[in-house]
Amino acid sequence: MTAYLLDTGILIRHLRGCKAVIHMLHALGGRDVLAISAVTRAEIRAGVRQEEDQATRRLLSRLKTVPVDAEIADRAGDLIRRAHRQGRTLHLADALIAATALRQRLSLITLNRSDFEGLGISLYPLPDDLI
Repeated sequence: MTAYLLDTGILIRHLRGCKAVIHMLHALGGRDVLAISAVTRAEIRAGVRQEEDQATRRLLSRLKTVPVDAEIADRAGDLIRRAHRQGRTLHLADALIAATALRQRLSLITLNRSDFEGLGISLYPLPDDLI
């Protein structure tokens, strides 16, 4: 069994009815563990539309939420510092999500691959119709 960490953009596409994302997550969820960072959960709740609230709650209830602990927070800070030294900007939310994937040894499913490349994270290869 494999475990995957879902980024915010994937969940938004699911909630907005993107058939390719719905199909992909349904297939993966049938055999693997799907998780989100507590940061992703907060981002989704912050942006939920009133008409999506019920569907959002249902979706989030089916996903394992990984809390941000001291180790994840420390690793996120290290990632931001390392990116800064390389002349890159790594936002706190992305660093926390990346650190969660690293700590939990999860493959990240994201639409924003460039935000996470070079951080040592396993990135799930998305089908062409999602890129």
